[in-house]
Amino acid sequence: MSLFNKVLASIGVGAATVDTKLHKSSYTINETVTGVVEVTGGNTEQQIDAIYLTLYTSFVREIDDRKVNDQAALQNFQINEPFTIQANEKREIPFSFVLPTAVPVTAGQSRVWIHTGLDIKNAVDPKDTDYIDVQPTRLASSVLTAVQNLGFRVRKVDTEQAPSYLRNRMKVVQEFEFAPTNNTYRRYLDELELVFLEQSERSVEVLLQVDRRARGLGGFLSEALDMDESFIRLTLFASDNLEAKLADAIERKMK
Repeated sequence: MSLFNKVLASIGVGAATVDTKLHKSSYTINETVTGVVEVTGGNTEQQIDAIYLTLYTSFVREIDDRKVNDQAALQNFQINEPFTIQANEKREIPFSFVLPTAVPVTAGQSRVWIHTGLDIKNAVDPKDTDYIDVQPTRLASSVLTAVQNLGFRVRKVDTEQAPSYLRNRMKVVQEFEFAPTNNTYRRYLDELELVFLEQSERSVEVLLQVDRRARGLGGFLSEALDMDESFIRLTLFASDNLEAKLADAIERKMK
């Protein structure tokens, strides 16, 4: 019977199972995620080589001028040494990790989840998936509010594959696309895009893309060649007058 159970367990029947239990479901960027992984033995003992957690996000990738939905593994953690789980035994393995800056916040179509897997030699690996709600830091949230107070509204939030010049620090970027709402900005700008490169409670680093409205023949030519888009890399501190600093950076690119 024991040999029969082992054969069944090797194809996933009566095998060990895994269930990740987070201490909460909503987290802020840079906050520590904590919980336990509960492993329950099946009908026979099994050797667990590893328990791993992988932080995933959904994003959009462009392939041959088509946009397709994809997913990216942002971080991977192994949380235990090898052990043997006995039949019907239950074990809880605690874990903790810091939610990195590169994780998109929960906005638009962006989704973030933790994938848990057991690595069992010569057997089907049990898996578990837990979605989490991700919020920006307080300062990042204040930056988004400041942009809106200047005279912009959020038009779209997308998570996309990071451009080549950013891939050494992040796999995906989350773009907040704003449309101008007041006369000053509507006269000169088509849109404003914002990407958070780093976030902490004291400072944020942002990349702004200012898309100037085409004016005259030269303007239309620039727009056709994608030369109308200007980039601003800016570090904002909690002690700054956010609206004034953002307005100054944007208006310098409008001239």
